[in-house]
Amino acid sequence: MAMVVEQYDVFLVNLDPTIGHEIKKTRPCLVISPDEMNFNISTVIIAPMTTTSRSYPSRVKTTFLKKSGYVVLDQIRTVDKIRLVKRLGKINIDAITSIKSVIREMLVD
Repeated sequence: MAMVVEQYDVFLVNLDPTIGHEIKKTRPCLVISPDEMNFNISTVIIAPMTTTSRSYPSRVKTTFLKKSGYVVLDQIRTVDKIRLVKRLGKINIDAITSIKSVIREMLVD
């Protein structure tokens, strides 16, 4: 059975193999693709999450599962759902609002 993937879910995602400065390993990632896409095609758009980062405008500070970290919006990528290991939860509404605002600034305005 296919796993249900919704926008702003956090999944453990296997990002390897990677090249150069791409974020590596299996780590929590935020699904940012819209549900229309998540429900209909076999890929999702994700942003990796990390607990170690400097503060950059393209990185949104958030707390997830009692750990403080960043959603790395400068490393957005599309991955096949096969890379999704398991669902860890959903981020809170404040984080969602910040993330939408940064994405708008980076890619739209």
